[in-house]
Amino acid sequence: MIIVYFSGTGNSKFIAKRFARRMRAKAYSIEQNLNFGELFSKEDTIAVCYPVYGSCVPRIMREFVAKYKKYFNSKKLIIFCTQMMFSGDGARAFARLLPGCEKRVIYAEHFMMPNNICNFFLFPITEREKIRKSAKALRKLDRVCLDIRRGIVKKRGWNPFSTLLGKTQNITFSKTEEQGRSSFRTSESCTGCGICVKKCPAHNLEMRNGKVIQKGNCTLCYRCVNLCPVQSCTIFIHKKPERQYKGLERV
Repeated sequence: MIIVYFSGTGNSKFIAKRFARRMRAKAYSIEQNLNFGELFSKEDTIAVCYPVYGSCVPRIMREFVAKYKKYFNSKKLIIFCTQMMFSGDGARAFARLLPGCEKRVIYAEHFMMPNNICNFFLFPITEREKIRKSAKALRKLDRVCLDIRRGIVKKRGWNPFSTLLGKTQNITFSKTEEQGRSSFRTSESCTGCGICVKKCPAHNLEMRNGKVIQKGNCTLCYRCVNLCPVQSCTIFIHKKPERQYKGLERV
């Protein structure tokens, strides 16, 4: 078994790495410069983990799946997605990328994780939320690993209500995603440090004459917003974050 993940700000990485430890599997970020075709060819099960955006698979993960589709089409699949709140059919959305794969999905689960949208007043970032949600997610992960070892098949997000909720969110997010491709901004406080350029998973940013320029390829992961040392970066919601989300590695 192998697990590959995309993680904008650390939540999906948190789940993927801990799943790998429990199942004695290898975990890799899709951002790593690796021969994934060779890695996949050696395994009979591929697990994936990604954040849900409007009940959709992030574009960067969709592009990864398209690139290695022939391998995904011949393997058993485990699908994990992380979410701030109930996303509908966020895990089943991955299966729709691979028509005919549903019989090969041996497990699918959603994990409620702390909020990483650090500049929207309705979703404050608190230590209490981080501790509570991460602990609950790990308890669920223990149950998931036990189920998989026992050969128990479960598929979260496959029921009619989840599908309906997912479709409703898809309609809204598809527009947001397209508009968001060119939504990156920096304020006057930008120092030109280049951290956002180096860390952008979609290679959307570059430095020109001391200024950060975008290339219309933002994947809306919020990494730059949470990493900027002077809180200058914003995407879509152009409000300076009061508190940035630094992930769960220290929880």
